[in-house]
Amino acid sequence: MVARLLPRVAALLAAGLLALPACGAQAGHRPDASPAAMRLGPAAPSVTPDGFPAPSAASDGAAGRDTPPPVTAPRRTLRLGADGQAVTWLQKRLIGLGYRPGEADGQYGPTTLAAVWAFQKVNGIKPTSTVARRTWEALETPKTPRVLAPRGRETRAEVDLTRQIMVLYVGGEVELISHISSGSGIPYCETATWQGSEQEFCGSASTPTGNYRTTWRVSGWHRSYLGELYNPIFFNGGIAFHGALSVPLHPASHGCVRLPMNVAEELPGKLGKGVPVHVRGKFRGA
Repeated sequence: MVARLLPRVAALLAAGLLALPACGAQAGHRPDASPAAMRLGPAAPSVTPDGFPAPSAASDGAAGRDTPPPVTAPRRTLRLGADGQAVTWLQKRLIGLGYRPGEADGQYGPTTLAAVWAFQKVNGIKPTSTVARRTWEALETPKTPRVLAPRGRETRAEVDLTRQIMVLYVGGEVELISHISSGSGIPYCETATWQGSEQEFCGSASTPTGNYRTTWRVSGWHRSYLGELYNPIFFNGGIAFHGALSVPLHPASHGCVRLPMNVAEELPGKLGKGVPVHVRGKFRGA
């Protein structure tokens, strides 16, 4: 039967009345109308968290490698008390990098200033309230904080006494970067009324380096014999992270790690009990 049909098939092929499907194509479907081909089309451009359009995957000439879009800062000199769109851009950029300048409200106040200080210190810029060329350039191509405990737990806090910053890592990623003020290193003896009697307290006002873990904490204001601590989280005996109304550029505490109030408000929800705290370095002055 097959032998009798072969001559007829050959004749139809020769006459162009019968065509065999091409390699890779399926009979009854046009090669350019496959479901995959119909699904393909121009993809919607992605946008980075800063609002800049992201380039295509092959924009750098190598397939599969994404090139981050350039970040363009406003480059307008800002001083404490400034307001406007350039301040809003600054605040949003700092938030995106892990700093805490407060709400992106376009107002350059003390809370934003503390975040600017932290950013400048991480990027090797002498802390100042003025946001000018060097700070804008660093905001375009920022550095990440120096890791103090390379083999530390994925969730940990690191205190850099040299740069006077605190970095909180969660799941191995930078979650929060803050300006701090640690122990002044100036020995003290102070008289205070404690537990109903007047007592004298003396100490070294140092923040010891080492590896510790968070222990007990208090919500809100806590009165100690050396002053008021806001939302303290203790990690080395009586030494704690805590909010303070004054967090200057120089070490000024009795040994605790002072934080801006907005950071101290947020930290308890991110830094649990038993979390490693690594304290390194030594402040060498401005």
